[in-house]
Amino acid sequence: MINPKGRILIVDDDPHAVEILTRMLGHEGYDCLSANGGGAALQLLRNQPVDLILLDVMMPEMDGLQVCERLRADEQLREIPVILLTAKDDMETRSRGMALGVSDYLTKPVNKRELFNRIATQLHSFELNRRLTETAEAVAQPSKLR
Repeated sequence: MINPKGRILIVDDDPHAVEILTRMLGHEGYDCLSANGGGAALQLLRNQPVDLILLDVMMPEMDGLQVCERLRADEQLREIPVILLTAKDDMETRSRGMALGVSDYLTKPVNKRELFNRIATQLHSFELNRRLTETAEAVAQPSKLR
């Protein structure tokens, strides 16, 4: 993690939603980056490491589910936890998101405390997976020398 609390990418085409989330998360000690759409988010992720993505579903050009599909297809980005934030609360969207590997799903308007709890849970899991991978690689290293 870049910041002990974590760096979060907020992807939403609504600048007011981005501003609100950035302020809320900033007050909790998170570093925040933002992108106003899916293409911009994917481009930003090429140069800026993040620990978690808050992703709106309904966006023009490339919706959040399409962004998630591209993230999961990319070896460098597939492990980043994604929390979908959307006003669209239907079973088809939830099912498709989960099938694409979304880590969590929250409907707007988001309860602040619930959002913070879910972010903390996802960041904790992400960090544990990272440590597990590092440990597995370290254990495997001596066997490569034989």
